[in-house]
Amino acid sequence: MKKISLVGLLFVLLLAGCAPKFEKQQEVVQDTEESKQKAIIPKYKISDQYYRTILPFEPAKARGLVVANLNTRYDIEEFETGLMRIAQNQFDTDKYLFQEGQYLDSKTVELWLNRKFTKEQLKEKGFKASENVGLNPLDPGKGSIEERNKKNPIYLSHILEHDYLIKNDNNKVGLGGMTIGLALNSIHYYQKEEFGATYEVKVQNVEKEGKRIAQEVLQRLRKDSKLQDIPITIALFEQKESNSVVPGNFIAYTNVDSGSSNIDDWKEIKEQYILFPPDQKTENKYREDVTYFKNFKQDVEKYFPNFNGVIGRAFYVDEQLQDLSINIPIQFYGKAEVVGFTQYVTGLVMEHFPDYYNSVQVSITSVNGPEALIVRKANQEEPFVHIYN
Repeated sequence: MKKISLVGLLFVLLLAGCAPKFEKQQEVVQDTEESKQKAIIPKYKISDQYYRTILPFEPAKARGLVVANLNTRYDIEEFETGLMRIAQNQFDTDKYLFQEGQYLDSKTVELWLNRKFTKEQLKEKGFKASENVGLNPLDPGKGSIEERNKKNPIYLSHILEHDYLIKNDNNKVGLGGMTIGLALNSIHYYQKEEFGATYEVKVQNVEKEGKRIAQEVLQRLRKDSKLQDIPITIALFEQKESNSVVPGNFIAYTNVDSGSSNIDDWKEIKEQYILFPPDQKTENKYREDVTYFKNFKQDVEKYFPNFNGVIGRAFYVDEQLQDLSINIPIQFYGKAEVVGFTQYVTGLVMEHFPDYYNSVQVSITSVNGPEALIVRKANQEEPFVHIYN
């Protein structure tokens, strides 16, 4: 019924969905802003779902800001990995290499994330006129704080750049394309006084404002001579509220051709993360999937009658469930109990969930950390089971 393995590498390869590709390691010359330098293209590629990353690794020029600017770790993870997923529509994983953003530095991103300022506000904050480049709306400073924040919320919370390199016939690697992720707020948080209570207001017209900001970002990028003749993909991500236990999602993206400074059209993205068990409205919409989960949960609780901590996170694309991640936190009293419970849950995974789901992943944890992991891929007769040492 199952395979139990303690080999971490095998687990990673199985998660990738196919066998790794082993190719001869390549040494190339990379053109950078400062000079030409030797670089290495790794010989190992997990699967066609992932890009190779050129070595030596170059951290993003705006490294670390994403952690400070997004609400939750769930949003951070989905914002970064989702942007790479969208890039595959434009940049072939077999042809392009991934590199963290090298053109938008921390200062530039921080200035762009500001509000627009009046002359008085510039003076008060100590900014130069040339630094008045904020992409968020001006706060006129007149009227009540509540009304000002409702009419002029912070739409844009972060800008994430990913670069895609390509190798030419002369064994040189250069910039072949770029993706830009714009993280947008669904909820705007503000304070009436410094260190005071935090208030919130739901942001209206998120997508409309995101598209407006995207056009301005594109025009600014094209002013850099190195970015004038490359394709650029821009994607809009709507992050969740600060107390959410599921991530936000991308809502639209656009591919802009080389040399163009105008966005002609947008492609809608129908993705959503849902917490299982869901509320009544969501349950009615996805009744079949919720029923599978509830039956699984009920049988888990038969093993531990006083336990009700089974939580799932479902990922939908075009209203079809793609991946389901389930977490079972429980107290164990010995390794034998871990093995026995894991075997029981593995059988439930095979019994309750249809095999057309791309992936069902069950994490079993205790106060000591992860205890076991069960992964069942689409049409897989036997799941992969990993019990941690």
